[in-house]
Amino acid sequence: MGLEELYAVKEEMERAEARKLQPYFIRAFFMEAFQTLRGEMRPREPGRFEVRHVPAAIRERDRVVGETRTPVLRKYERICFEKEHVRLPGKSMADLIHPMHPLMHATTDLVLQAHRSKLKQGAVLVDPSDDSTDPKVLFMIDHSVRESHNEAGAKPHVASRRLQFVEIDEDGNATHAGWAPHLDMQPIDEHDLALVHDVLKAPWITNDLEALALNHAVQALVPEHYQEVKGRRERQADKVLNAVNERLVKEINYWSDRYIKLTDDMKAGKQPRMQPEMARRRVDELTERLNQRRRELNAMKQVVSSTPVVIGGALLIPQGLLAHRKGETQFSVDAQARARIEQLAMQAVMDAERAMGHQVFDVSAQKCGWDVTARPPANADGSILPDRHIEVKGRAKGQSTITVSRNEIIYGLNQADKFWLAIVIVEGESVEGPFYVQRPFTSEPDFGVASINYDLGELLSKAARSKETV
Repeated sequence: MGLEELYAVKEEMERAEARKLQPYFIRAFFMEAFQTLRGEMRPREPGRFEVRHVPAAIRERDRVVGETRTPVLRKYERICFEKEHVRLPGKSMADLIHPMHPLMHATTDLVLQAHRSKLKQGAVLVDPSDDSTDPKVLFMIDHSVRESHNEAGAKPHVASRRLQFVEIDEDGNATHAGWAPHLDMQPIDEHDLALVHDVLKAPWITNDLEALALNHAVQALVPEHYQEVKGRRERQADKVLNAVNERLVKEINYWSDRYIKLTDDMKAGKQPRMQPEMARRRVDELTERLNQRRRELNAMKQVVSSTPVVIGGALLIPQGLLAHRKGETQFSVDAQARARIEQLAMQAVMDAERAMGHQVFDVSAQKCGWDVTARPPANADGSILPDRHIEVKGRAKGQSTITVSRNEIIYGLNQADKFWLAIVIVEGESVEGPFYVQRPFTSEPDFGVASINYDLGELLSKAARSKETV
């Protein structure tokens, strides 16, 4: 594998790590859903909870949809969402709650049963980070990649299932909206909804926007998902196949030599303890096992893409449009100033990274959870260092807070040491910084919180200059 291919695989893995569900997304959803269904749970040791009561509705649903022999219990002494909290000295073992845990599975199915139709019905949300006056429609698309081989009559096994999000503007332009953009949106209140009542009846919204969203997904998002899954499974299958070949071929060669030696002994009139036929059968068994594993691993590489399906949508009202309708004339001036500050901050960070000899990529338009990827040069022995994923925040001189979205916080928590918050103070055309903070966040936001304001002074007190971070 060449260096470029190695970097590509590494980048794919790091992006997957950033948006992984466990533990933060899973914990936030489960705790809100379980309590909404009238379940009772209490925090106990750090990272662990006691489930004092599982509602009958969840237990009954498990009897219908359960896919394991482990039933949902009436109560759990301890549950957790991180592997390191499963076993603690002197404490009872905790159940790790994950998507296929019976309790999680039944809870999720109950929520979907009650609210799945509302996804398709849609909602009106406010995008607090959008300073424009152009509303958009957000579509949620379900896409699966499945194995092409399966036993006759068996349900095809899904190798990967992903929610994809596409935005459509008034001109019909479609773009990838990110991995979970709805989590950074806010519900619109009745007063603001009245201000944009005309937008809900705009002719462009009644066009076949769903077809545009699906077309964009088929052209841009579906092939990327398919190639990612296919490439990952091919690499995994090849790795296993190499190991299988090395082990089984060595055994086949050994028993083949034994068969020849035993046959020669028999011809020489000797009576070996093992008959040559036993060694020959062993060679045949190992050869068939090798061929079977080869067939299985080659079949593992064969995947097909399912047809994407729209399962939900929302009308996104930008904060800039609400400000305009409310007569906040200063807002557009502030928006232009913010855009200029962010541009200066981005340039300052990229210049600082290049000065350290890093290869720099502006990934802000890809909505992957950070703005800049900085890649240090490989070591002399050919080993590669971790990329630096940098979220850039520019602030005007005198401002006291920094606003960070829910997704940015959770992506940062998922990546741990790889994630850096870079702060740049802008005054006129001059900049101070960038100031880097590693591991800037300690916990995820509460459920339903779209963003959090952090004290700028406190963050700067933990910050370091660029050269101090390598």
